[in-house]
Amino acid sequence: MRAIKGQDDIETGLRELLLIDPRLVPVAAVAGPLPLRLVEPGFAGLASIIASQVVSRASADAIWRRITATGPVTAEAYAALDADTVAGFGLSRAKAAALFNAAIAVREKTLYLDGLADLDTEEAMRQLTSLPGIGPWTAEVYLMFCCGHADVFPAADVALQAAVADAFGLPARPTGRQLAQIAQVWQPWRSVAVRLFWSYYGARTGRNVAPLV
Repeated sequence: MRAIKGQDDIETGLRELLLIDPRLVPVAAVAGPLPLRLVEPGFAGLASIIASQVVSRASADAIWRRITATGPVTAEAYAALDADTVAGFGLSRAKAAALFNAAIAVREKTLYLDGLADLDTEEAMRQLTSLPGIGPWTAEVYLMFCCGHADVFPAADVALQAAVADAFGLPARPTGRQLAQIAQVWQPWRSVAVRLFWSYYGARTGRNVAPLV
């Protein structure tokens, strides 16, 4: 299994993508240098991804500041927080529950977030999405940005759909199923393609649409 461990891997992946699909050459010219966006695996990374799933980046940043203000973001610390403190973060009830469930699973050692980097993507996805409240998008982003999986593509991401529609001049934003089909050609570097299209969309709109990690 390919892995993204440093900036060199991003550059290698991009070079291969441009050879695989020349349509990406003008996309890369607009996007500019692609960020590595790789953080240590663990509960803090998963928590930041869940916190980023709100309407605006400003709201996500504010929620994350409140969470980190309580101290180190560990599973043990989060599981011990009282209900009033958690309510003050600004998370929805569903997201607060998802974080609590993840914290308990990590604390009780029924989920090893660090070890997901060593599993194949299908098995890692299965383990993450078995947690209540952890859907495919959350799991895919965690595997990309916390574990370095090189061939993950969150096709349900609305900004990613919009970016591909804009880049390829599509008449409408593709559905998740349609986008997943389009992305097949970008194997085995679909995680680099995600970075490419998010950067492209940011350059086109002036909005940072990538998760907090």
